[in-house]
Amino acid sequence: MSRIIYTDNNATTAVAPEVFQAMVPYLTDAYFNPSSMYEPARRVADALAAARIAVARAFGGVEPKQFLFTSGATESNNAAIVGTVRANPNRRHIITTQVEHPAVLEVCRDLERQGYDVTWLGVDPQGNLDVAEFIRALRPDTLLVTVMHANNETGVIFPVEELARITKETDPAIYFHTDATQSVGKMPIDLTGEYRYIDLLSFSGHKLHAPKGVGVLYMQRGTRCRPYLIGGHQEEGRRAGTENVSHIIGLAKAVELAMEHLDEETVRVRAMRDRLESELSVRIPWMQVNGAAAPRLPNTSNLSCHFIEGEGMLFQLSDRGICASSGSACTSGSLEPSHVLMALHVPFTAVHGSVRFSLSRYNTEADIDHIVEVFPEIVANLRRLSPYWDDAGNEPRPGPWLEEAAQPS
Repeated sequence: MSRIIYTDNNATTAVAPEVFQAMVPYLTDAYFNPSSMYEPARRVADALAAARIAVARAFGGVEPKQFLFTSGATESNNAAIVGTVRANPNRRHIITTQVEHPAVLEVCRDLERQGYDVTWLGVDPQGNLDVAEFIRALRPDTLLVTVMHANNETGVIFPVEELARITKETDPAIYFHTDATQSVGKMPIDLTGEYRYIDLLSFSGHKLHAPKGVGVLYMQRGTRCRPYLIGGHQEEGRRAGTENVSHIIGLAKAVELAMEHLDEETVRVRAMRDRLESELSVRIPWMQVNGAAAPRLPNTSNLSCHFIEGEGMLFQLSDRGICASSGSACTSGSLEPSHVLMALHVPFTAVHGSVRFSLSRYNTEADIDHIVEVFPEIVANLRRLSPYWDDAGNEPRPGPWLEEAAQPS
């Protein structure tokens, strides 16, 4: 098989060579516990402090101590949501969306089972939130709003800066959290500027070319949030456990690199994504780009091909050396259709036939050429096996399924 063409960067990313090199000293000679008092350990502690400063600089230069290092976005999301709930027992209403990542979705479902009142905001067929509906959902007993910045499956961007401002103008006591796992490194986020109303922000290193197992939770000064992990003084008592120094150093380097390559992400990577969609749209009938009319991340393309199954497409793409996915890597083991596409009301003829291509700065035009060459053939091969498809006419067979399939999405 020829080299792997990796287009599943919303699931995880390759560790950048510069990140690996930055980590090596802390996996070898500089192995000391940063909490220890001797000189070699103090140097490690200094490196940890420098990493925190580097991360803060990427978000507009907010105070470095407002950033906690965690094991990843899942922990950061849990810590933000559960921590604020535990610290503020007098309010029991939470607002979130139907299209959150499971790391938020399942936490809110668990709180709902515990008796908390959760409002689940829907989206339109392009994946956009209704700001007016959001405003109506705010209540005197609302404790927390948790709305993702960009959707991991479709790339649709939510206006969290506007939603956070509205929240604080309505009631400063309501906390606003955003899962920014997919947006960090792909778009600027200035927590001293238009994003200043956000209280809590989560992201993970392995989505921006740092290793797995390290993440960040931004916590604005004054936020009442009980520690999620208890048992030590680390992170100023807000997150117990010896710091994963090598990975934190790697994450800080990855954040710096992401800021350096931000223009490339928004121009070159977007252009490759747009070319992929436009050329496939010409070659594949009955294919829709989910979220195409909404603001989207520059790297993400979610395509639904009517009348076939996504799993079949993924297996055949893999056989051709192309790594893609059908949605969240955290739910790909399920046979249920994507909860995100269900919320977008994608027709039943297409909801199982979704493929997500998510690019990075390491992708090339040759990668796009190869996908454009082989993917239409894969779709055509699978449609020959579909009872809904007329291969001779290269069109769906007549039937009641056409009424829903033809609905605008």
